[in-house]
Amino acid sequence: MDLSFSKEEEAFRREVRAFLEDNLKGDFEKLKGRGGPGDEHSFVEERIEWGKVMGRAGWNCIGWPKEHGGRGVSLNEEVIFNEEYVRAGGPGRIGHIGETLLGPTLIHFGTEEQKKRFLPPIVSGEELWCQGYSEPNAGSDLANIQTKARLVGDEWVIEGQKIWTSLAHWSDWCFVLCRTDPDSERHRGISYLLVPMDQPGIEIVPIEQMTGDSEFAEVFFDGAKTHKDNVVGGVNEGWKVAMGTLAFERGASTLGQQAQFERELNLVISAAKENGRARDPQIRQRLADAYIGLRILRYNALRILSVQEGADLGREGSISKLAWSNWHRDFGKLAMDVLGLEANIAEGAPYELNLLQKAYLFSRSDTIYAGTNEIQRNIIAERALGMPKV
Repeated sequence: MDLSFSKEEEAFRREVRAFLEDNLKGDFEKLKGRGGPGDEHSFVEERIEWGKVMGRAGWNCIGWPKEHGGRGVSLNEEVIFNEEYVRAGGPGRIGHIGETLLGPTLIHFGTEEQKKRFLPPIVSGEELWCQGYSEPNAGSDLANIQTKARLVGDEWVIEGQKIWTSLAHWSDWCFVLCRTDPDSERHRGISYLLVPMDQPGIEIVPIEQMTGDSEFAEVFFDGAKTHKDNVVGGVNEGWKVAMGTLAFERGASTLGQQAQFERELNLVISAAKENGRARDPQIRQRLADAYIGLRILRYNALRILSVQEGADLGREGSISKLAWSNWHRDFGKLAMDVLGLEANIAEGAPYELNLLQKAYLFSRSDTIYAGTNEIQRNIIAERALGMPKV
């Protein structure tokens, strides 16, 4: 794996840098560094508009094939884009679920009609997506989903509940796992439906988190409908599509996540220099360990992507979620230790937290969502190491 960049790639870097310098100013200046984990409620409307600006300039979905509206850039160029985006203080991408999860899934599994209908609005930033996977009794055990859909005429009618649905209250569409064979169990009889959110029969209830924000929501489906053609990968064939989406989640999108981690680490290093804790040998060691750990995460992500074929990330991908969630959890504790007593003081009333306080609180959930540590270790043991189930 060659981690150096060619002259052409460095020219691409200059193009990215110029766009960000020219556009992250004026009304968008205040967005710099905002909208990351634990800070999703910041400048929502402005970040939606920022996504449209990026779409008009051709900077959304750059890794998608050109025939689907992307730029078809190389892995190195995706790395460069994420590096420059962080350096410029680019805000959290509110359209990332459509760009990094639903879009690649449709490119891989969708019909031509579905691609024509749904991909262009993601590229332009005009339509936002959320993910309807988890349920109260089906989180890490996703095969236990109970939400049902039945075909009535030309429409699927959906009944059930989803939980931990990120950005649901701002989304136009949701990709929903439903049980479409009433006699099925576990992985069988599940379909992957594309469902419009603005309709009768859908109730969205935000879930307030420790940060005071409510990125997540419960979504109740009571007779919600979607057209019969809005099923991806075939009726009752949704499990393989759902697993494909999760593979994309472990794919190129992790580079953007690590870019956010790097931004947070730089804030902590700056704080340690300013308050003198950088002179504490234990803090210095922990900062060095955090930097080294983040480099390892980056190189592992690049290794995974360099061998990726389709939606299969192989054995290397199995360790990704476990590694970054533990890194970020430990980093959150480091951030509070660097801030010291200041970490206990809110920036304002009634509960206005700074970015590092929000990162710390949000990081408590990292080892739970998108697959708990316990589930990830079972996956590594069984699928990567070939050990027997217990």
